[in-house]
Amino acid sequence: MFDLRYHVASLAAVFVALLLGIFVGVGLSGKGFVSDAERENLQAQIDALRSERDSAAAQAAGADRRGVELDDFAKTTYPQLVSGMLEGKNVGVVFIGSVDQGLANTVRRSVDDAGGRVALVRALRVPLDAEAVDAALRAEPETRGLAGIDNRERLGRELARELITAGPNPVFDRLARVIVEEQSGAAGRALDAVVVARQAPPQEGETQELLAGLYSGLAAAPVPTVGVAKSNAKTTAIPVFHQRGLATVDGVDEVASQLALVFLLAGARAGSYGVGNDATDGIIPDPPPAPPVASKG
Repeated sequence: MFDLRYHVASLAAVFVALLLGIFVGVGLSGKGFVSDAERENLQAQIDALRSERDSAAAQAAGADRRGVELDDFAKTTYPQLVSGMLEGKNVGVVFIGSVDQGLANTVRRSVDDAGGRVALVRALRVPLDAEAVDAALRAEPETRGLAGIDNRERLGRELARELITAGPNPVFDRLARVIVEEQSGAAGRALDAVVVARQAPPQEGETQELLAGLYSGLAAAPVPTVGVAKSNAKTTAIPVFHQRGLATVDGVDEVASQLALVFLLAGARAGSYGVGNDATDGIIPDPPPAPPVASKG
């Protein structure tokens, strides 16, 4: 719906510019510089532009109405649709950069509504302090092999593995003071799904390589991982998440997108969903398959 609005605005600007041209042309015609045929051609262009502008405006108004209707439908049906979908599931939330409390609350509320719980929140500090990272890794034989500029993507994949698995987390333990800006929840708990949000601007160099490994590692994990962004974000990581194989939800601050988030965390087919411009697969995925009912006796 936003593209239509921009289209109408651009048409209006062109229309004004063309009118100014006509006025100039009319002035020149009085001096014999513009023929009757040229004036008729310019008038035909104005009439065509008016028609295109009015058509686009009507489409934009219709899209707005459909958007309102979708919001109303989502708000009405959301509680029933998500109820129990994440029952007993532990969900982790990873921020690249500082925690966005509004976004964190939105994710937590969506998970709670579906019967799950946000068991872990980590905010990773970027850009990477390469020297501090390597010094920490080389301090222990168990993590020494991950040090060095050539191992950044591999390090990111290892961080992804430790995020979702229970048991020892030697890499995170060594790097906690270096790369973790903020955290809550007990580490070492197996996660059933992960949400990723990038609050920091796009990164370069070694930090970019580490994040590429992190995203790819999460995408390859045996649990659903969803990259999210708010609709009013200054920069969005949705295309990067999608490129690295993550399911995504754009405009997660909208109710329809929150429904998409719950569906994806519950195992719906991965894709790019939501209400934002980067939601290339639609607003909401098909619901995930219902879990099998245990037989009695």
